[in-house]
Amino acid sequence: MTDEVTQWIRNHAHRLASLDPQAPPADLRPLADMARDARVVAMGDACRQTHELSVVSHRIVRLLVEELGFRTLALEGDDASRVGLDEYVRTGTGDPRALLAEARSFWRTEEILDVLRWMRSYNRRHPDDPVRFVGVAPSRRFTSGHDGLAGIERGLAEETLRWYEHTGDRIVYWGGLAHTANGAARTVSPSSPPLTHRNAGSRLRERFGSGYVSIGLTFHHGTAPYPVPAPPPEFADALLGSAGPEAYLLDLRADVPDRVGAWLGTPTRTRLIGPDYDPRDDAAYHMSGGSLADWFDAVVHVREVTPVRPLRDEDG
Repeated sequence: MTDEVTQWIRNHAHRLASLDPQAPPADLRPLADMARDARVVAMGDACRQTHELSVVSHRIVRLLVEELGFRTLALEGDDASRVGLDEYVRTGTGDPRALLAEARSFWRTEEILDVLRWMRSYNRRHPDDPVRFVGVAPSRRFTSGHDGLAGIERGLAEETLRWYEHTGDRIVYWGGLAHTANGAARTVSPSSPPLTHRNAGSRLRERFGSGYVSIGLTFHHGTAPYPVPAPPPEFADALLGSAGPEAYLLDLRADVPDRVGAWLGTPTRTRLIGPDYDPRDDAAYHMSGGSLADWFDAVVHVREVTPVRPLRDEDG
């Protein structure tokens, strides 16, 4: 089966021609076809501290805004209004670098700054049809009590739905893979015992059906900023990394041969790396409780990653 899956990936992977956010989007056009009728497109990073996955996400945001009419970027992890970033994107008020310095750690990168500056530039060119920036972070009522982690997932989904119902905007949701995958009973590790919850992505899929498109952004090895070795051979990332180009998009909703469909539909593990990570115990950091076909409509895979660029001081 492995040989057949490898050959299918090689034949169907859409190679990403560039990791430059300013590059033309021709290599991402298959994703545009997938998202044409979507209300929410979710980009879930296996690790939010890699330059390459951040830049691919930036390119996807540009494609969806410029060509498909998406008008909100929902970035997971903080409140955009609290730090003044939505105001900056809409009106140009404030210094985005200084504003980002007040945000939570996942946002304090040069890659996020580049996205915000592009959004502001877009709004200067399209003042009558602006794009909005909203942070998605559950309120305290979702994070307290015995179901705190499950409550976080419910809160992320409800905050996204609230924004959608308030604005009617088509939304690009950018966050962690554990939150965005369609995981009715996904499990995140390491933890003792492993933690299984219905996640935000499954709630959004329930609300929007095929109008919720889940993209998994995965990688094989690299630095983030700690060294991350090649994944264990039983992880989906191992085959994804060995089969395709250096960086590629793979449509998982396409018609596939039976043996490929069986691999895509078999429960698996995919790596999941947060700010706390021990490379000596790499196999412990993963998501399970589903298959690639369950979790994602498409995968963007980058073989080797490097760290995000921490936000510099203004005179740095």
